[in-house]
Amino acid sequence: MARRFWRTGIAEIMRDYSKRLFLAALRRYVPELRLSDLLPGPSGIRAQAIGADGNLVDDFWYEALPRVLVVRNAPSPAATASLELAREIVDRALAPVSI
Repeated sequence: MARRFWRTGIAEIMRDYSKRLFLAALRRYVPELRLSDLLPGPSGIRAQAIGADGNLVDDFWYEALPRVLVVRNAPSPAATASLELAREIVDRALAPVSI
């Protein structure tokens, strides 16, 4: 994965160390942002699942085991709080498990 996405990794690191590059990336979504709008805050790391083929898993990845439903990949922090995702998990948890 590192060999395949090395450019993305370098771009991420550059935006981490350059407030101006970070601002430029943000302006793609909110053009009126200014450097003075940016304030320091906590950062976090989000795990990203990788499939056996080496590609990133871009969607939720469920695994049904006897008496357990595992959500292996939750790609969006906002989506994990959605009612639609709650419905999906409940529906899958209540579905009969084939062994």
